[in-house]
Amino acid sequence: MKNLIAILIFLISFQLHANQSSDYTLAAGDQIRILVYNEPDLTLQVLIGDDGKINFPLVGNIPVSGKTTKEVQKLVHDGLKGDYLLNPSVQVDIVTYRPFYIHGEVNKPGAYAYQPGLTVDQAVALGGGFTERASISKIYLDQGLNSKSQKKNVSLGYIVSPGDTITIEQSFF
Repeated sequence: MKNLIAILIFLISFQLHANQSSDYTLAAGDQIRILVYNEPDLTLQVLIGDDGKINFPLVGNIPVSGKTTKEVQKLVHDGLKGDYLLNPSVQVDIVTYRPFYIHGEVNKPGAYAYQPGLTVDQAVALGGGFTERASISKIYLDQGLNSKSQKKNVSLGYIVSPGDTITIEQSFF
């Protein structure tokens, strides 16, 4: 009965994992869960540090920044296979995404928890709404991918990504 429950939990977790964006790349601030089936000592939840690495038991430091969950899954699998386990079954899920930031002409600028599908309009709502001086046409988003600034003018319907910085400029009137 315990094995059946464990298998069901694994399958449900696998389905949740399959629903996540497969091209999302991990970075500092993301929190992931690594599950090794039938190895509870090798299951952990970890926050990716500023160096972009995680420390996994029996494998050591693994660089995960810039990689997808599937790529991290393969790195952990390959690190465990052979010396430690014959054929490890590994799953990697995102627990929490790194925050996004909003500043400028909003009532409560700051860092906010990211949720998939978040739009600029929803981000502004999280930031307490526009101030009286806000311009709805001067909204800039900086993706800051790999330390390369990619600032662009966006609309309220634009989809925000984790780690993005939204700047709301002032209007002239």
